[in-house]
Amino acid sequence: MSKYLFVYLSICLLVCMSSCNSEDAIYREYQCFFVFDTQLHPMPCQLTSIIGNPGHFCKVEASIGNGARHIKTTRNYDGATEDVLLSTDRENQYRCVLGANNCIIIGTSSYDNVMIAYEGQCSNCLEQYGGTRYPLSWEKNGTQLHCNKCGRTYDINNGTVVSEGGGRQLYRYQAAFDGQLIRAWN
Repeated sequence: MSKYLFVYLSICLLVCMSSCNSEDAIYREYQCFFVFDTQLHPMPCQLTSIIGNPGHFCKVEASIGNGARHIKTTRNYDGATEDVLLSTDRENQYRCVLGANNCIIIGTSSYDNVMIAYEGQCSNCLEQYGGTRYPLSWEKNGTQLHCNKCGRTYDINNGTVVSEGGGRQLYRYQAAFDGQLIRAWN
């Protein structure tokens, strides 16, 4: 009986340790809280169209113009931009905080069909230099992100460095889609 208790406790310990490790992978240096209602903005809205489309990502930046909140999206595969007015009380009830420099990158990984969100700044430059002047740009038909400061290039589908020199992978936020809302948070 004690052998089974030991196995059970060992499994519980492993589960606890792995859940802590996945939680540690979430970037917390800068706050991220984003909610987007796809029912209020159906397709062809760029952000809504990334759902269920592996390899499709959007950069998301928030702004206020003429007294109204907007988000600007930039698609990875063609660089197309869209300005989305957030005009209803329902969508304006959520505050919008988008990481280090008001930019996140969100989409569906083509490797495992999971929604993921990244910090929109180069993680290696944020760590090494501080500040928030290290935006990432689309490269290789939107399959990679590039930092002009350090020259690193990242795979958009898993966040790893694919250029020479290695380094830290992209900082990641939690992301989910519940059938109506796209969310990213830490």
